[in-house]
Amino acid sequence: MAIEVRIPTILRTYTDGQKAVEGTGDTLTELFADLESRHPGIQARIVDGEQLRRFVNVYLNDEDVRFLDGISTKLADGDSVTILPAVAGGSAAAEPRPTGVAVGRRAGMV
Repeated sequence: MAIEVRIPTILRTYTDGQKAVEGTGDTLTELFADLESRHPGIQARIVDGEQLRRFVNVYLNDEDVRFLDGISTKLADGDSVTILPAVAGGSAAAEPRPTGVAVGRRAGMV
């Protein structure tokens, strides 16, 4: 059973730079174990114990697995799994810029 796994840039050091790899397994847990056997170290970056790491999102055929059965989600031949790091930013303490004020190069700063 072949399952395509799309790898984010930050984890490609584990896959020798490959954007996508193939894996096997009846569930995501088994798939991640299979990936670990082929790409040592990758599993620890995706799961923590028996759940996904807090800042990692995994999609099965474009569906967030957190809304399915998590890492127990069943897989089928031909499925596509996408691993994405969660993106956060900004600061609650940061003061908003006034509207119309240029910053950086636009303001003549280098």
